[in-house]
Amino acid sequence: METIKGYVEHIVYRNEENGYTVFHLNIDEGDLTCVGKLHYIEEGGLLELTGEYTTHRLYGTQLQIASARMCEPEDLVSIERYLGSGAVKGVGASLAGKIVKKFREDTFRIIEEEPERLAEIKGISERKAREISLQVEEKKDMRQAMLYLQKFGISITLAVRIYQHYGQSVYRVIEENPYQLADHVSGIGFKTADELAAKVGIHTDSDYRIRSGIFYTLLQSVGEGHVYMNQDVLLYRASLLLGVEIKDIEKYLQDLAMEKKIVLKREAALDEGVAQAGGEGAGLRIYASRYYYLELNTAKMLHDLNIHEDILKDRAKERLCAIEERTGLALDSHQQAAVMEAAGNGITIVTGGPGTGKTTTINAMIHFFEGEGMDILLAAPTGRAAKRMTEATGYEAQTIHRLLEVNGNPEEEGNTGFQRNAENPLEADAIIIDEMSMVDLPLMHALLSAAVPGMRLVLVGDVNQLPSVGPGSVLKDLIRSGCFPVVMLTKIFRQAGESDIVVNAHRINRGEEVVLDNRSQDFFFLKRHEPDVIISVLLTLIQKKLPKYVEAESCDIQVLTPMRKGLLGVERLNRILQEYLNPPDKNKQEKEAGERLFREGDKVMQIKNNYQLEWEIKTRYGMTVDKGLGIFNGDMGIIKSINTYEETVTVEYDEKRLVKYPYSLLEELELAYAITIHKAQGSEYPAVVIPLLRGPRQLYNRNLLYTAVTRAKRCVTLVGSDAVFQDMIRNADEQARNTSLAERICEMN
Repeated sequence: METIKGYVEHIVYRNEENGYTVFHLNIDEGDLTCVGKLHYIEEGGLLELTGEYTTHRLYGTQLQIASARMCEPEDLVSIERYLGSGAVKGVGASLAGKIVKKFREDTFRIIEEEPERLAEIKGISERKAREISLQVEEKKDMRQAMLYLQKFGISITLAVRIYQHYGQSVYRVIEENPYQLADHVSGIGFKTADELAAKVGIHTDSDYRIRSGIFYTLLQSVGEGHVYMNQDVLLYRASLLLGVEIKDIEKYLQDLAMEKKIVLKREAALDEGVAQAGGEGAGLRIYASRYYYLELNTAKMLHDLNIHEDILKDRAKERLCAIEERTGLALDSHQQAAVMEAAGNGITIVTGGPGTGKTTTINAMIHFFEGEGMDILLAAPTGRAAKRMTEATGYEAQTIHRLLEVNGNPEEEGNTGFQRNAENPLEADAIIIDEMSMVDLPLMHALLSAAVPGMRLVLVGDVNQLPSVGPGSVLKDLIRSGCFPVVMLTKIFRQAGESDIVVNAHRINRGEEVVLDNRSQDFFFLKRHEPDVIISVLLTLIQKKLPKYVEAESCDIQVLTPMRKGLLGVERLNRILQEYLNPPDKNKQEKEAGERLFREGDKVMQIKNNYQLEWEIKTRYGMTVDKGLGIFNGDMGIIKSINTYEETVTVEYDEKRLVKYPYSLLEELELAYAITIHKAQGSEYPAVVIPLLRGPRQLYNRNLLYTAVTRAKRCVTLVGSDAVFQDMIRNADEQARNTSLAERICEMN
């Protein structure tokens, strides 16, 4: 790393959205081209930069900036450069020279305190003198705030966000309660605010710190899928985080409740089934306010939609028989019951495992609703699931986000994030949602907000799949409430019954032992017990054996693993698989981002929801035919190009959607040759390969194994310990989620 100091001579290029800037820095040896993400610099400014020299094939030597610090002009040359740089409108190099020549080191004081004296210089009127003073004062406020924040190790990027939010109040906020930053400024969490507070000198037992730590702990539990925490668990975790013993926690909870950040609710579970849905049952529950009201309002909207309509059952059955005869669909009694329930109820839930005819049931419902002259919308939580739904039904299905027309960030408090909402509802008579186990509480709330009473809402999913990545356990809670018609599909149809993937998935779900004799056509277990041997087998399967066997490309074969860390975790597997499946090539551009290396041709995954990223679909000639906003957690694509001059990485997702990532957003991407089983929810692959050695019991359970196996369409191959495999089948323990949607629903009835 090199550290240099110089003046910003000329800004060549600037992206206002992400701060990416190309500029010339004047140093003793001449001008140097610098590139990096700087949200606040201006021509004439004095900067101290740390970075590494790189050689661009077109633009020569450049400094790739790692960090930047603003400096006050230190001498007459600096002052003259700053004033004449264009930073102050109406002051060019010549006029700046005259001002500094007359007032010398006193220049800034004169401009700020006696601006009328500028009129002593030929070419400056009293009016212009006042304008110069005003501009310098405005720039000074911002510059001083930047310098002040930099003293605490805050980057220019974050400093700009802080100043834009607080303005001149920033000094009071930092010195009195820097924990406010975690609530108000994007990119600052509790830990950053805590480090800042320590530098300012705030004590570890400060009330501000303890309240902020408790709230941060509560939000961390939301990231684990919970909607609330029990008081004793919250107290224990917050104490560990803060490193202090929290006495009189009631006081802090009451303070947070008065600030409307949390809701306290003491309640006993309504019955045994609902108690399970609520995690630990009775006691004082602590909710982040947003999630309490999301549950409450979701329950209210479900209640309003849950309208029963008496239908002529004989007539409906006749119509259903006619549909079967016309389309060739053959429905069993449960599937027929599902269609009948959907015909007469505002909300119908259909659940079943693989091969039980969920898709056939959806098709029958579509034909039935069409026969009634109803407008139908189909949707699923992910692009892959929506694509499968389209292929299986012949009707267009969309992601729920696209159906609701995402236009902002619904994860921000007070922001609906969708154009379709209560004021602008969906225009349909029936909505069918597939893969409901993946739908979390915020997304369900958004969907219901755009529905109106009188609509038919059909929710289809496998209740035995892993719960959603986001908070809540919506499908399970709806079923547990006992307030909606639920049809369980249990019969495995003949064609599906010929697949050992389907048969063994049901055995796993029932806790029955699976025979691993490799006499199957689509379910294999290769016993290996050394991590590196297992990885070698994975590579052989992906590169040589499976592509021909399942008639797919090697990039379509997915490695699914239970964990992120460890010898068979996502992080290590991806580094090794990248080396063999997409090795370095002089014709392929690369970009290092933190500990990750991205290369053209790599398979990658988006790892957080980004509602602002724009995607485009282009023709082969480069014309844009469609575009929209939003790339979501779990979306997978291929790196098509890396542009080192623009500093962008272009990824192609499903449906040929192209997204340009600035280097600054590469933290949202990771390699996806191997992904966790959780991330594979809602997806289906021609073949999956699952490495399996001993791991944490609370993670290595039946639910996880069942989800992994059911991701394969044509072939599943497990490589590892058969003892671990059978232990997972026997382990029916699931990590309970603290949710209370079932209780809220019951309260409405």
